[in-house]
Amino acid sequence: MTTALWTAADMISATGGKTTADFTATGISIDTRTLKKGEVYIALQGVEKDGHDYVDAAFKAGAAAAIVREGFKATGPLLHVADTLKALEALGIAGRNRATGKIIAVTGSAGKTGTKDMLAAMLHAYASKKSYNNHWGVPLSLANLPPDAPYAIFEMGMNHAGELETLTKMVRPHIALITSIEPVHIEHFPNIEAIADAKAEVFLGMDENGIAILPHDNPHFERLKKHAEAAGLSTILGFGEEEDADAHMTHCALHADSSKVSGNIRGQGISFKLSIPGHHIAMNAIAALLTIDAAGGDISRATQALGNLNPPEGRGNRIPIIIEDGAPPLMIVDDSYNANPASMRAAFSVLEMVTPQGEGRRIAVLGDMLELGPKGPQIHAELANPLLHAKADILFCCGAQMDALYNVLPEDWRGAHAKDSTALAPLVAEFVKPGDVVLVKGSLGSKMGYIVHALEQLAVKDARHAV
Repeated sequence: MTTALWTAADMISATGGKTTADFTATGISIDTRTLKKGEVYIALQGVEKDGHDYVDAAFKAGAAAAIVREGFKATGPLLHVADTLKALEALGIAGRNRATGKIIAVTGSAGKTGTKDMLAAMLHAYASKKSYNNHWGVPLSLANLPPDAPYAIFEMGMNHAGELETLTKMVRPHIALITSIEPVHIEHFPNIEAIADAKAEVFLGMDENGIAILPHDNPHFERLKKHAEAAGLSTILGFGEEEDADAHMTHCALHADSSKVSGNIRGQGISFKLSIPGHHIAMNAIAALLTIDAAGGDISRATQALGNLNPPEGRGNRIPIIIEDGAPPLMIVDDSYNANPASMRAAFSVLEMVTPQGEGRRIAVLGDMLELGPKGPQIHAELANPLLHAKADILFCCGAQMDALYNVLPEDWRGAHAKDSTALAPLVAEFVKPGDVVLVKGSLGSKMGYIVHALEQLAVKDARHAV
């Protein structure tokens, strides 16, 4: 039997709302497509859709109740509130107030979701789902936090100054990990130093016993450290490859499908195997292990989980597709979820390590990196040398900014450029052949997942399951 997470009385106390009937809830949902029986549905008002249009669907899916605006009517238990988003925030704050475990926040310019998932696996901890790291994702994750969870990990993101301060004051973390500082969302900031300042807002929700985990080798380490000191944090630790970092990687043997890593975590030597390849993934693991050590966890036991990890969907997972009977598979490296200059270069390094089969080629299929400001075209063009160094044979790309990269490449490396992923997909699908390795990557707004889906449709019927 599933334990109740919320009662109607709890929700009234948190939100100040009024109910039409009594109920208990096993969790909170904002999406009728994933809502589980017994959860409360919150009808949020979006830019394009109004959650109130789906209240009936929520009850059909088994919702215990629905949180709706005042005056809204439906068949089923309702909690009427003045503002459903503010009600979600209030439930998140109430969820945090009753938590008894160690709370860990993960932010940074890249690697947030993967590092959060590592921590969750190694600590067997509650963690925010997917990339629920924004103004609704963080309170939703807090509202679903079991009060007795020993550890809870929350991913927090931002693309404007001030956003992270709001989130961290809800989460109130005991430990804050900043994975990296890179020129991501630079369109909204005067310079990268301002990005570092915005990421350092995570410390504003912490008390004097808080612990900061920082990227020691990053050029902005000292800037972040000063912010942590100004916030009064008692412990500031760094991770990297330099020996004077509190946790440092001493060796990393990279392979196409894994990595073997050695390091030192505050004086304790460690060695482990990672099932996800890439130098950047290995460094995220070092950061996660330092975080676990700071939280009082057992890092020796934690490393055992690293060999069984799978990357989050759209973040480097491999998809082998048989597109011709008796021929080698087409290998898709699906890194389509998001992109920035640092993660692009990291993905190119992974592409280099994956060897095509038979007469296969390395193919890069790239979409625009967004929110880079006036220097966007230049930043895209600067990917040319890293891409060629990765032994890519040809580039297919889409978007106005990727045109800058396409045009600086030697003509032999140019496959096709299209205005968007929808137009590019059939060109890529027609070009690929058995044995190819295809990297698909771009910002979320570039919708590169459409390319992955188009390539998956090439599979010989029933053959994919036999790979």
